[in-house]
Amino acid sequence: MAAAARLASRGRPMSAPNPAVGCIIVRDGIVVGRGWTQPGGRPHAEAVALGEAGERARGAVVYVTLEPCAHRSERGPACADLLIDVGVAAVAIGTQDPDPRTAGKGVARLRDHGIEVELADHPSCRESLAGYLIRAERGRPFVTLKLAISLDGNVAMMDGSSQWITGTEARAHVHSRRAMHDAILVGGGTWRDDKPRLDVRLPGLSDRSPIRIVLTRSTLGDDVSVITDPEEIVALENVQYLYVEGGAHAAASFLKADFVDRLEFYRAPIVIGSAKTAVADLGLASLEDAHGRWRLAEQRRLGSDLFEAYTRTR
Repeated sequence: MAAAARLASRGRPMSAPNPAVGCIIVRDGIVVGRGWTQPGGRPHAEAVALGEAGERARGAVVYVTLEPCAHRSERGPACADLLIDVGVAAVAIGTQDPDPRTAGKGVARLRDHGIEVELADHPSCRESLAGYLIRAERGRPFVTLKLAISLDGNVAMMDGSSQWITGTEARAHVHSRRAMHDAILVGGGTWRDDKPRLDVRLPGLSDRSPIRIVLTRSTLGDDVSVITDPEEIVALENVQYLYVEGGAHAAASFLKADFVDRLEFYRAPIVIGSAKTAVADLGLASLEDAHGRWRLAEQRRLGSDLFEAYTRTR
């Protein structure tokens, strides 16, 4: 299931408006088919994997990160029906689909046709589908807040100079993270002061540059979208993953709204002193209110910098 979840990442975010799903087909201990959701949402992961497996899919075991869809669409057949028609022996499912058109129905249809089904609540699968699941559960995108900071927690000099706090490896990693998101957001001050391009500048991934959004009350040009309050992210169509890059007031506004699901820090081995902090005032009444909210999920070295990711505990 973990391998299928990693495979699913190849479809993100190009699979929008559909979730990025991964599928692996195994027969006699050998992988005979692999697939992930294709750009625009079709074909689905199961259809791609079945196409690769061909006749070898009959009697095989299918590992798929999300419950196979049960509803028929003009864009393609239901994946549960495809699996039944091919004659697979068993299907292991990473997590149930919250879409009422499929929720539980995909599993039931497979079982009704004699296919063994194991429905798990697999952590890697849920993580790979975080944007889709948050959309279904909370009605908003999955939000990642990224901060590049010094050892003393600053993001820029007092005059606003911030290029560059981190090294080339960390900056390349940021671009790879941008490529995994549907939209990217900065505050109005950052937009005006830094004039960021907010695109993906990695070979072969420039077409994955996300939609650009600015949190501001000012009127901007046609090449960028504007929201005036974090609450407005619920109205962002086909956005499952939102990447927030600051500045301090934008970061604070999303944290205050409790919309941040993942924190990503790029910590450079430098000390700046009196300078601009990463996050503005959060209005905490006591230190006790700050504890128990974040869990370390990932940590790695990127050149001389340290990358740390934390997930919100809910």
